[in-house]
Amino acid sequence: MFRQTKAVLQKLRSVSFYGQQSTWRLKSTSAIERASQYRPGQKIHGFTVREVVAVPDLFLTAVKLTHDKTGAQYLHAARDDSNNLFSVLFRTTPMDSTGVPHILEHTVLCGSEKYPCRDPFFKMLNRSLSTFMNAFTASDYTMYPFSTQNGKDFQNLLSVYLDAAFFPCLREQDFWQEGWRLENENPTDPNSPLVFKGVVFNEMKGAFSDNERVYAQHLQNKLYPDHTYSVVSGGEPLAIPDLTWEQLKQFHATHYHPSNARFFTYGDLPLEQHLKQIEEEALSKFERINPNTEVPPQPHWSSPREDHVTCSPDALAPDPARQNTLCVSYLLGDITDTFEGFTLSLLSSLMISGPNSPFYKALIEPNIGTDFSSVVGYDGSTKEASFSIGLQGMAEEDTERVKQIISQTINDIIESGFEEERIDALLHKIQIQMKHQSTNFGLSLASYIASSWNHDGDPVELLQINDSVAKFKQTLKENPRFLQDKVKHYFKENTHRLTLSMSPDEVYLEKQAKAEEEKLQKKIHALSDSDKKDIYEKGLELLAAQSKTQDASCLPALKVSDIEPTIPVTPVQISTAVGVPVQYCEQPTNGLVYFRAMCSLNTLPEDLRLYVPLFCSVVTKMGCGGLDYRQQSQQMELRTGGMSVSTQVVPDSTQLDMYEQGVLLSSSCLERNLPHMFHLWSDIFNNPHFDEVERLRVLVMMSAQELANGISYSGHMYAMTRAGRHLTPAGDLNETLGGMEQVKFMKRVAELSDLSQVIRTLVRIKKHLLNPDNMRCAINTTPQKMSDTAAQLESFMKDVADNRKERKPVRSNIIERPLDPSDVSGLSRKLISEQNFQPCQMKTFFQLPFPVHFISESIRTVPFSHHDYASLCILARMMTAKFLHGEIREKGGAYGGGARMGGGLFSFYSYRDPNSVQTLSAFRRGVDWAKSGQFTQQDIDEAKLSVFSAVDSPVAPADKGMGRFLSGVTDEMKQNHRERLFAVTHQSLVEVAERYLGVGQRTCGVAILGPENEAIKKDPSWIVK
Repeated sequence: MFRQTKAVLQKLRSVSFYGQQSTWRLKSTSAIERASQYRPGQKIHGFTVREVVAVPDLFLTAVKLTHDKTGAQYLHAARDDSNNLFSVLFRTTPMDSTGVPHILEHTVLCGSEKYPCRDPFFKMLNRSLSTFMNAFTASDYTMYPFSTQNGKDFQNLLSVYLDAAFFPCLREQDFWQEGWRLENENPTDPNSPLVFKGVVFNEMKGAFSDNERVYAQHLQNKLYPDHTYSVVSGGEPLAIPDLTWEQLKQFHATHYHPSNARFFTYGDLPLEQHLKQIEEEALSKFERINPNTEVPPQPHWSSPREDHVTCSPDALAPDPARQNTLCVSYLLGDITDTFEGFTLSLLSSLMISGPNSPFYKALIEPNIGTDFSSVVGYDGSTKEASFSIGLQGMAEEDTERVKQIISQTINDIIESGFEEERIDALLHKIQIQMKHQSTNFGLSLASYIASSWNHDGDPVELLQINDSVAKFKQTLKENPRFLQDKVKHYFKENTHRLTLSMSPDEVYLEKQAKAEEEKLQKKIHALSDSDKKDIYEKGLELLAAQSKTQDASCLPALKVSDIEPTIPVTPVQISTAVGVPVQYCEQPTNGLVYFRAMCSLNTLPEDLRLYVPLFCSVVTKMGCGGLDYRQQSQQMELRTGGMSVSTQVVPDSTQLDMYEQGVLLSSSCLERNLPHMFHLWSDIFNNPHFDEVERLRVLVMMSAQELANGISYSGHMYAMTRAGRHLTPAGDLNETLGGMEQVKFMKRVAELSDLSQVIRTLVRIKKHLLNPDNMRCAINTTPQKMSDTAAQLESFMKDVADNRKERKPVRSNIIERPLDPSDVSGLSRKLISEQNFQPCQMKTFFQLPFPVHFISESIRTVPFSHHDYASLCILARMMTAKFLHGEIREKGGAYGGGARMGGGLFSFYSYRDPNSVQTLSAFRRGVDWAKSGQFTQQDIDEAKLSVFSAVDSPVAPADKGMGRFLSGVTDEMKQNHRERLFAVTHQSLVEVAERYLGVGQRTCGVAILGPENEAIKKDPSWIVK
C-alpha cells in the first residue's frame, strides 16, 4: 500500500492519537509496572536497555534498547492494552521513480525462506485473529505493522513478518505479478497484443488519476529537488517498467538490514518474549553494516521558485471554469527537533484551521476557490518539514490575487499575532486528544513517531507531549511575540519557497495513454520473435502458478477453538429525560463524556431528502443563538471534542424491506464542560443561523469539492452503493444520501447562483429533524459522572422542549420496535416498512476520467437475524480469500477485489481494476466455484477466523453499546449470530450459494465507474450516466 505524505499522521492536526485499554484486564502486575523495573545498561537477549521513561499522560512506560551486534534500534511502549502491536521500519531512500521500495514492499510479502508458499501475507489474514495487518511505503521509509489481542497469534504473525522482511524469496515470478511485466492481453492467446500488467503498476495508475495526489507528488518533488524526495517512491507509472528484478534484489540487500531498522512493540505482552524471538529468528543471523541511507539536508535556495503542472479535468468539479490550484510551499526546519516541530505544527493550525484562522478568512471566505489546496499546513513527514498554503477550484485569472493575499496575510500575522483564546482552544484540543481512547492506539503511536525516529530523532521525546505543551506555554509567556517571530523567520524571510500552480489539460489523459503506448512499443520493438515466445510461455507459467491450489501448511495458524465462545456483555440502562428515551452506558472514558442523539427522518417530506447531508454538514457551522459562525467554532474548540451531525440508514435486523432513517448528533467534552456543550446544542436546536448566504456558499463549495475529490479514492464504495440501489428500500435511501446521486446533487447546488431556495429548505428540514418528539439519546461516561450527566441532559431537554411538535409521519407504514426487547416500558424505535417494495435489476455505468475501473455487483439476500446470514458472511470471506483474490488481483491485476455481506446484500467489488465487464464474469465464476463445493474444511475454518477477527475487533469505551443504540442489535442477538457463525458447515455454504447467488434465484444490481467503454455503450441492457 502506498502512503502519500498528506496521509501520514499530520502530527497534531487530524488524528486523535491516544489510545485505548481495549479490555481492562486486571493482572497481578501491570505491563507498566513490569517495564518500570528495567534498568539502563541491562542486557536482554542480545539487546541493551538504553533508557526507561514513564509517560503518565499516555498511561505507558517507554523502554528504549539497541541490539548489540547489529545496532538495530528498538522501542517498547508498555501499556495495559491487550491490542498488542509490532512494527518494523526500514529507511528506504530510492534515487529513481521506478517504485522500487513500493514493489519490494509487495514482493517481500509473497513468500520467504521459512514460509515459501505464495503470498503468506494474504494467507495469514485468514489464519489469525489480527486486528490490523498491512505494510506502508512512505517517501523515505517502509513500515510493516500488525496488531492482535491474542498472545499466540502475536508470535505467529511476528514469525511470518520477520521472515518476510529479512529472508524473502523475491522470486522473479512474484516481481512480475506485483511489479510489472509484459504479457499477452489474453495470456492463453499468443496472438493477442502485448500489454503492461502488474499490481503496483495499476495501483499507481489509479493513484495518479487523483488530481490531489498528482499535485501533492509534484509539490514534494519540486520543493526538495536534490535527493530522495525528488522521486516518486511509490512509482511513476511510466518509470515502473524500467525496474529490473536484479535492482529489486539489490535494494533489499542494502536497505532491509537490521542496521537500517527500527523495531517498535506496544501493549501488555512481556517485552523479553519479543526480544528473544526477534533475536533468534532474525537478528542473530546478521553482522553490523553501515547502511548509508541518511538523507542529507536539502540545500537552501537563495531565491524563491515558481513552477506549473497540468492534470486531467474533473467532470464533477463544482464549477468547470474554475479548476486551477495554486499553492505556496515553504521549507522549514529538521523534524528531529521535537519542540520546534511541535511549535510549527501548532502555528500551522493557528494559521489555517477553522473560520477564525487568518488564512481561512483571507482565502476561503472571499470564495476565490472551493477549498484550501490538497496539500495544506504543516507536513512533518520529510526530514525537513514544510508548510503549504493555497487554493484549489480557482480561476486562472485570480493567480496574482491569491499570491498577493498570501504574502499580505503573512504580514498581517507578524503585525497582530493570534488571540489568546485561539491558542487556549488549540491546547484544549490536544488535551482531549490525549484523553480520548481509540482502539488502535499502538498503530497511531507507531505512525506518529515513524518520521522523526526514521531520521534519528528521539521517539520518547515525541511521546512526552505534555512537556512540549508546558515548554510552549512558558516560552510564550517569556516572549509574547514568540509565534510572530517564527512566522517572520520561516515565512516572510524564507527564500526557499515554491509557488506551484496546476491547471486542467483537456488532453491530459490522452497524453498519458499515448506516453504509455510509446513506452510499450519501444519495449516491444526491442523484442525478437524468440523473446515474444518466451514472454508467452512465462505468461502461461505465471497463470499456472496463480491457478494452482496453494499449500499453505507451512504457515502457522490459530484454530477455531482459539476463538472465545461467548462475547462479554455490555450493560446499559434505559430511562427517559423529559419523555425522551436515553441509553446510559458506564465506561472508563478517562474523564470524557460522549453524547449521541438519533433524530428520525420519518416526518420529513420526501422531496427534501436529498438536502439532508448538506443540512448535516452545515448545521453546526453557520452560527447559533447569540454566536456568529466564527464564535460558534471558537466555543466548540474551547469547550468540546467536536460536534457533528451525520445521516443514518439502519436496515432492520429481521426484515429486508424495513429500515430506520435519521440523523445522528455526536459530541464529546471534558466533564467540566458538560453545561457548555449542551448549551451549544440547545442554541443549534432553538436558533440555528441559516441566513448567512456567503457562509453557506463557502460550505457548499467545500462540500461539493470534497465529494468530487473522494471518488477516485472510494470508487468501489460508490459502485456498491449504486449496485444496491434498487434491491432494498434502505439501499435506495443510501444512494440518495451517500451515493453518486448525492455527488451530482451537490454539484448542482454548487452551480446555483441564488441559494435562497436552499436556505428555505434547510429551515424546513430543521423543524422536522431537531424535534425531541422523535429522538433518542445515548450517554457514555464514567460511573462517577453519570448522575451529573443525566441532570445536565434533563435540563438540555427542557431548554429545547419548544421544538417538540407532534408531526405526522410522511408514510403510514410505521412499525414500532421496543428499544429494550426484555422490557415492555413502551420506549421504541419507529421503523419504516415497505412491504410492497419491488426489487429490480439494473446495470449502471458512470463514465469518469479515470484510467481504471471500480466495479460492483450486489445481490438481495437475507437480513442479520436470518439463519442463513452467518453462512453468507463466511462464504463472502472464503470466496474473497480462496477465489476472487486470485482472479481479480493476481490474474486480473486490480489493486483489490472481493465479496462482502451486509445490510441484506451480498456484494462483489473490485478496486482500481484495469478490466471492466471481464471482472463481472470473475464474480460469476466465484459463484460457480462456491456451488461446486471445491473447498476444504481448512478453507472454512480460515474464513471463520477472518470473520471473527472483524466481529471481535476492539471497541473503544466511547463506542460501547452503540450497536445496540443505533440498530437495536442486543448482546443476545450478537451471541446468537456468533453461534450460527461457529455452526457454519460445508453443506450450508453450498446451499446458500445455490439458494441466493445462482443465476435463476438472484435479483442483482451492477454498477461500474470508469473510462469510456464502447462495448457498454452499445449494450442496451446498460444505463450510461
